[in-house]
Amino acid sequence: MSNLLILIPLALLLGFFGLIGFLWALKHKQFEDMEGPAHRILDDEDKPL
Repeated sequence: MSNLLILIPLALLLGFFGLIGFLWALKHKQFEDMEGPAHRILDDEDKPL
């Protein structure tokens, strides 16, 4: 029973930090261009040495 007194607040705290991290990523437009990096790797742009 005493384990639950530690684990439940810890789980809520970790969930809260996960939510804060997700909202931060949304605010800083981390999910704006999901296909750009996938297409960029296919472009063959050889730079001269």
